[in-house]
Amino acid sequence: MSSYAEQQLIYRVSNMQVNTFPFPHFCAADVFPADFYARMLEHFPEAEVMPKLKSVRPVGSGYSEQRLCIPLTPGDVGRLPAAQRAFWMEHAPWLLGEPFLRALMTRFSPWLQERFQAYDDVPFSNEILLVDDHTRYALGPHSDSPKKVLTLLFYLAEDLSQEHLGTSIYVPKQPGFACNGGPHYPFEDFERMYTVPFRPNTLFGFVKTANSFHGVEPIAEDERCRRKLMLYDINVPQQFGLGVAPGAEAVQAAQAPVAPKVSFTM
Repeated sequence: MSSYAEQQLIYRVSNMQVNTFPFPHFCAADVFPADFYARMLEHFPEAEVMPKLKSVRPVGSGYSEQRLCIPLTPGDVGRLPAAQRAFWMEHAPWLLGEPFLRALMTRFSPWLQERFQAYDDVPFSNEILLVDDHTRYALGPHSDSPKKVLTLLFYLAEDLSQEHLGTSIYVPKQPGFACNGGPHYPFEDFERMYTVPFRPNTLFGFVKTANSFHGVEPIAEDERCRRKLMLYDINVPQQFGLGVAPGAEAVQAAQAPVAPKVSFTM
């Protein structure tokens, strides 16, 4: 099963369209086989065993208390109940493995070449978090950490009832405004371009740039919800991440794109 699921994921990512305005982003449907996706939902951890993201990652003090997560690492997955532990330990290696990573690096090589052209070798790393957003979760427009390179959000919706809970894409009202990463900004300072519907087995992702503003809209006061995700990030060490995020324009490569030299950790 893992081989079939891995190949379908690589196929979807390798052949998907990348939209370039206002920053490079993409959306793909049915990224996993239907039976494998059903097993992902079946083995998603209960909220009671998931710590707050604030206790797992160094985020600002104002970050929402409503985002729970579990990193797909042996130590963290090892604390899950037996069936969930077995499932994620079986599949985390190929989700974090070299074939999928290299497919991503190749698909997005024009933008990676633009950002990292001054370096001969870049030590990329990847990670996955299982994420559980609860009722009052919202996230103001932000461009992500300077260390981010690519971010993929695998929507783990059970049905179509939560389409409005997807991640939104924003453009600043102030012309030319950009941010290398860090702060979350007020919604009123941005125009919302599009909300990627929170649908089952859907992937939304983007290339980190100085204007990759995205967020999650606040929900109605009386609405109760739970939004499940698998968050996949490719990162670089801080010395490669500060002050090098490109703008939104796509690079016109003079030859067939070739992924930069890659070293990575699992």
